[in-house]
Order: sequence, then structure tokens, then C-alpha cells
Amino acid sequence: MEAEYVTTPFGRRPMTLAMLVAQRRARHDEPVKSVDKWKIYRALCEAKPHLGITDRALAVLNALLSFYPKIELSDDANLVVFPSNAQLSLRAHGMAEQTIRRHLAALVEAGLIVRRDSPNGKRYARRTRAGDLHQAYGFSLAPLLSRADEIEHLAAEVVAERLHVQALRERISLLRRDVAKLIETAIIEAVTGDWNAVHCGFRHLIDSLPRSPSMAELELLLQKLDLLHLEIVNRLEKHAKTKFLSANHYQNERHIQNSDSESIIESEAQPVEQHATLSTADRPSKTQVIHPSENKLIQRNGEQEPGNQVRGKDVSEGYSSLKTFPLDLVIRACPEITAYSPSGQITNWRDLTAASIIVRTMLEIGPGAHQKACEVMGVENTATVIACILQRTSQIKSAGAYLRDLTRRTKKGEFAIGPMLMSLLRANAEADTRKSA
Repeated sequence: MEAEYVTTPFGRRPMTLAMLVAQRRARHDEPVKSVDKWKIYRALCEAKPHLGITDRALAVLNALLSFYPKIELSDDANLVVFPSNAQLSLRAHGMAEQTIRRHLAALVEAGLIVRRDSPNGKRYARRTRAGDLHQAYGFSLAPLLSRADEIEHLAAEVVAERLHVQALRERISLLRRDVAKLIETAIIEAVTGDWNAVHCGFRHLIDSLPRSPSMAELELLLQKLDLLHLEIVNRLEKHAKTKFLSANHYQNERHIQNSDSESIIESEAQPVEQHATLSTADRPSKTQVIHPSENKLIQRNGEQEPGNQVRGKDVSEGYSSLKTFPLDLVIRACPEITAYSPSGQITNWRDLTAASIIVRTMLEIGPGAHQKACEVMGVENTATVIACILQRTSQIKSAGAYLRDLTRRTKKGEFAIGPMLMSLLRANAEADTRKSA
């Protein structure tokens, strides 16, 4: 067992209180169980953030441990190792001797090893005639034995903290996905509220997170996202309940039949095709269906009023009516369309429609494809889709073919403008973030 006394360093190196405490800590009043040196080394690798040591210092400690002949560290054995700096350099994968001396000093300062300097500062050992080690001068590994419980406890804390941070990151990732899709759903379903501001606030929360956040910052972000997620879900549920209640009322109205035997069937109502114009005030924004009784009254009067005719196809043929989104949302998602407005700015749907017609000619979209899109989607939605195509023109080979495909998908009820706008909003936000960085 090592002699229990305090030694001072050789040469000009001063004695410090940290060295004194480390040497006194290495003393044992009672026998201590032996510890596997590699097990305690692995615990040190886990606990290094709390001990203030680097991976290079741990590499030097690994080389020192390799010079101890036994696997177990025990206080009934001499725990001093005495390799030269040249030998340490070989076992530390060729680390420079100046670097080795610096990391040895860091290990001593951290209280993981203790210097046992000889009178001349050299590292060596004296042995008995039988070859047993009698006295050694070098570095004592006794602090590793005395601090084994502390090191293992610190390692367990680091592992628990890392697992907790991992769980926080997973929950934040799930909430980010859920909140983004819930906001997109709210915009598509036209739920009451300023969802553009909600989306901007959501992006601000995400973008304000540092590249390497602390556990406290992750917990705060998770708390805010939880509250935002709960608020959005509550508003969507309230909207869904209101929608279902009103749907039952309208469903009852659809079952009311006209008992007039002289009325003609709906399929006999002949719709009148109208051409798309720049003005949106001359046409309804949604497809209308002529009621049989209204058609009968028109025929009885002996005249046809264009205002009462359907522009487009009958609902029975399966044509889907797209929802029109706010103009400011369209401009935010497709800012490039503004450059093609005749007035230089887009303040109303008339400006957007005029700009879309100019863009249609530039993108070589045929009049037939444009007219068909207006009949199926509506003038405003067609202008919105053309603005989206312009925004993504570098990714689309043929704008005319793409518009015809979207028109065909709209007839089948397989296309919605909302996801396209949200995708462009996210792309614009990421581009702005990269520019600011």
C-alpha cells in the first residue's frame, strides 16, 4: 500500500491546494474494493464534461493505465506508474511530448492522478532483491480508486441527461411536424383565424433555437410547442363540430323535392359557357347549379337570362370546386407574379388575373388549356395556380402540360391549392433564413 504522505512537485512547479486535496483524497482509512481500471476509464469518458477534461487528456490517461500491469486497481498494491515521456508518446499514438506534458498537468489539476516525483525529478522504481516493487516515482493512480463511486455517479448523470435530451428532441420533432400540418389543414379548411400570423410565430420559435441548444432551451421550446399544438387542436375541433352540425342542416335541405309535375329534370338544364375575363366581379366565385323550378320560370317567361345560367359543368358530373385563398397569402407564397402586373403591384384579384394572363403567354400555356382551367377551377384559382407555376418554373418542364394535369386532377377531386401554397411559403422562409445567415 502507498505511503500516506503529501509530496511536493519537483523543480519550479509550485505546490497548489488542488494537489494537496487530491493527495489527501487518495488516502483510505478503510480498505476499498478493487475497481476494474478499464471500467472506471469508460466511466471517465462518459463523465468528462463534468470533470473538465478533454479527449486528448483521456488518451494520455489510457496510456498511463496500460503501464499498470494488473486489471484491477486495489489499495493493497502500489498504484504508481513510471513511464518516460517517450514511452507515453508511443502508446498515445505518437502524441508530441510537449502535448503529453500539457495533458498530464491537466489530469493532475483535475485530481485524477497524483505526482510522485523523485528527488531528481526522474521517473523510476526501486525493487527488492526478490524483484518486488519497493518504491516507485511517477504518477499515482490512487485518485481513480478513491473517486470511483463519484466518477460512476457523474457518468450515470451524463448518460441520463443525454437520453433526456434525445427524448426532448424526438418530441420536438413530432410537434414540429404536427403543428405544421395542423396549420396547413386550418388554412385549407378555411378555419377562422389569422393562420399566417400563427405560422410566422411557429417559424420564429423554431428558427430562434441555437444550433447546439441546452437542455433548458429544449424544455422551454417543448413547452411552447405543446401549448401551440393544444390551442390549434382545440380550434380545429371547435370548427369541426360547427361544420358537422351545419352539414346536417344542409343535408336535410337537399332532400326537399319539387312536387310540381310540370317541372323538368335537372339534366335538361343547358349551361351556357362563358369566357374568362380580367374582371372577377362579372362571375360568381363558385360553381352554381340551376334549380329545376328556376329553369321552369325562365322558360315560362320565354327568355333566357345569362345571369341565372351555370358557368361550367353540373355538380352531378363530379367537378370539384377549389377553395379560394386570401390574396395576401398567394402573394407571400408567389412574390414573383408581382413583377408582371401592369400597374406594378397587386392589390386585388383583378391585378392578379391580369398578371396571370401575361405570365400564361410567357410560359406558353395555350388558350385552350387556360380556358379549361378557368371553367373547372375558377378564374381566381386559375390565376393562383399560374402564379405557383411561375414561382416553380425552374422545376417544371412544360407549364401547359402541368396546368392540364392539374385541371384533370381537379375534376377527380384529387387536387387542392392549399398544400402547394404552404410548400412555397416554407421554401421562401428557408431561403430568407439562408440569406440572413
